[in-house]
Amino acid sequence: MDAAQERPAVYGMLAEFTSPQRLLEAVHRAKEAGYAAIDAFMPYPVEEISHEIADHKKSRVSAIVAVGAALGLASAFSLQYWISVYSYPLNVGGRPLNSWPAFVPVMFELTVLFASFAALGGMLFLNRLPRPHHPLFAVPEFERATVDRFFLLVKSDDEKFDYPSTRAFLEGLGPREVLDVDW
Repeated sequence: MDAAQERPAVYGMLAEFTSPQRLLEAVHRAKEAGYAAIDAFMPYPVEEISHEIADHKKSRVSAIVAVGAALGLASAFSLQYWISVYSYPLNVGGRPLNSWPAFVPVMFELTVLFASFAALGGMLFLNRLPRPHHPLFAVPEFERATVDRFFLLVKSDDEKFDYPSTRAFLEGLGPREVLDVDW
């Protein structure tokens, strides 16, 4: 039985550092080595690390919001048209039954309502929230991420991830400790 079969599946590997400069250097070297599925955790924001890790892809939330707004607009118009023309037609002052200028306030309100619900739902869906448990929470040392430690996570779904070589790479970065993050 080879080592890959003996090792249980892991979520990733976590390298613990004692300073933000060491973490920044580790993140930079991990990116240079070709690791893409990485994340950093620290007790306070470090702008350079955030810029190094972020890949700044265009968000799909705007498209979800546009679809929600279009659905709100269409549903408001359809509802008012159905009521005014088919369900309860009233001839007031010779106006046409389909008097769309009177529909505008309701169409605006439902457009905004549907767009805001779509933004909230899209954000939760794309961020995979709510997530009541994350594998990192099972690592006891990770509690120090909010106090005084800096962590680099290399996820196992990275194309370059190979258990022995990734462990050797992380140990070569000079961390305080390299930890496995189990599922």
